Amino acid sequence: MRLRHRSAAVATALALGLSGCSEALGEETSVLDAESITVGVKYDQPGTGLLGPDGELTGFDVDVAHYLTERMGFSADRVELVGVTSAEREDLLVSGEVDMVVATYSITQARKTEVTFGGPYYVAQQDLLVRAEDTDIDDVRDLEGLRLCQGRGSNSARRITEGLGIRVEQTDAPSYGACVDALREGEVDAMSTDNLILAGFLAREPDSFRLVNNPFTEEKYGVGLPHGDVRACETVNKAITEMYQDGTAGRLLERWFGDTGLDLVTSVPQFEGCP
Repeated sequence: MRLRHRSAAVATALALGLSGCSEALGEETSVLDAESITVGVKYDQPGTGLLGPDGELTGFDVDVAHYLTERMGFSADRVELVGVTSAEREDLLVSGEVDMVVATYSITQARKTEVTFGGPYYVAQQDLLVRAEDTDIDDVRDLEGLRLCQGRGSNSARRITEGLGIRVEQTDAPSYGACVDALREGEVDAMSTDNLILAGFLAREPDSFRLVNNPFTEEKYGVGLPHGDVRACETVNKAITEMYQDGTAGRLLERWFGDTGLDLVTSVPQFEGCP
């Protein structure tokens, strides 16, 4: 399946055809009733969602999206993947330009006011990525006074500054790929987000970076759905349960992150519950 790439800079300028479930949801309608489904995924995060030079998208979240949509009743030819950034996810769901998001999308109370979440389909942990030669950062508190990068639209830095009271010089990059570039070039001292995302970048450049591997939060990856779509949420939760019980989740985690040294969780996550 090929990715239809949306850039954050031009997202609002593109005239995109909406799917059959893009209209406002009523009590009895659901994305499950549509002829086709459009799923937002990341496209610049190795290991979770990466667009290759051949135009193909690969990664853990991409495979999860395929698994879920099949069990939601959509054949492969009725599924379209759309590249999204962290900053775009809510807007695209609310506008109906995507029907579902599987894009390292952490479940938060604030996001629940606009999005219904299925899952989580994985519980990651926030950690730090630093340059390989930097041995001074072994804990999040070592960031005091340093330069920290996060992807725009993420909550990662706020969990450090507001949650832990650590003062940093914060940079919001357009994407985590841009954070990695800034880290490599010495423009920032560390980047912070979920350890699955960091491990994906580390696996691509193991000699350039080091995962601190001292996590300090839990990040529940949810499946974003239109607000109030309980039927789709319940179907997604059933599919996630099957994905773990039939061994697919474990195989996918091992495939994408087995060589990273992370302690991968292969038991069914505790669901948040559908509204």
